[in-house]
Amino acid sequence: MADYVLVHGGWCGEWCFDRTAEDLRAAGHRVLVASLAGLGSRQDELSPAITLSTHVADVVAQIENAGFDRFNLIGHSYGGMVITGVSTALGGRIDALIYIDGFVPADGQSVWDLTPELQPLWILLQRDTPGLVVPPPMWEDPRLTPQPLLTTLEPVRFTGEEAKVGRRVFIFATGYQPNPYTQISQALKGDTAWEHHEIDSGHFIMTDTPEALLDLLVSYA
Repeated sequence: MADYVLVHGGWCGEWCFDRTAEDLRAAGHRVLVASLAGLGSRQDELSPAITLSTHVADVVAQIENAGFDRFNLIGHSYGGMVITGVSTALGGRIDALIYIDGFVPADGQSVWDLTPELQPLWILLQRDTPGLVVPPPMWEDPRLTPQPLLTTLEPVRFTGEEAKVGRRVFIFATGYQPNPYTQISQALKGDTAWEHHEIDSGHFIMTDTPEALLDLLVSYA
């Protein structure tokens, strides 16, 4: 048995990981699906004041409340920023840090830094709701929530704790084009410090190809 912490991406909610959590629990593992302030089930807390640090603190607190000692930490999309932040606090307790088609920031990098080609879009999507970035028009799901702009602007700051993580894994969705994570994937594919996997799937691997994702995740138990 292993403990898994699942962190969803921007504009989304815990529901993104419903199938994954169910499958992991059925396989005998304990699962925490983190809830992030202002998103998903906590959308009533939505505020332009929410930052990346807010979400990192959310996840750290929920891990402690769940009583997880050692665990695998998984982040999808923007969730990659969050789990990186968590690793700067709890890195020595993380068996595997697993990014699902997500951002992998270096020290001092933000989503804004990692997506120069999308910066005009971030500004456009919060024009009518200052400080809150509405979901991209191609994402048509009534459950989506505006994303606080500050979560894209705040950088991750390393502490040295993140260096204690046991394993680092990147899962790339080859069926998602154009994929803003292509450059990250290519860089990590040749990095011996990382384990790199590819799945023929859209960006939401958790719902598009849940069986393939489960096979990978349980291999880290």
